[in-house]
Amino acid sequence: MSEKSYFDILVSPVITEKSSMLSESNKVVFKVGMNSSKTEIKKSVEELFKVKVKSVNTLRRKGKTTNFKNIKGKRKDFKHAIITLEEGQSIDVMGGV
Repeated sequence: MSEKSYFDILVSPVITEKSSMLSESNKVVFKVGMNSSKTEIKKSVEELFKVKVKSVNTLRRKGKTTNFKNIKGKRKDFKHAIITLEEGQSIDVMGGV
């Protein structure tokens, strides 16, 4: 895989209060592409950040339906990946790659 395809798989890190709490238990949360599989996510994280991945859990979030002045709309669907790292490994999501 090329560098471009790794960044297509890992779209962005998720920085929320819940993901900060997960980082205490050696887990990192990323927003990933809807078509990416767990093996692709694991490979891209290991290649980009040079860490060992223990497991990958994914979840698909459906976009909410919205109303604004009688105009119906829908937010985009997206996919999250919760990545568990091996002991002693860490990723600084605040810094750059």
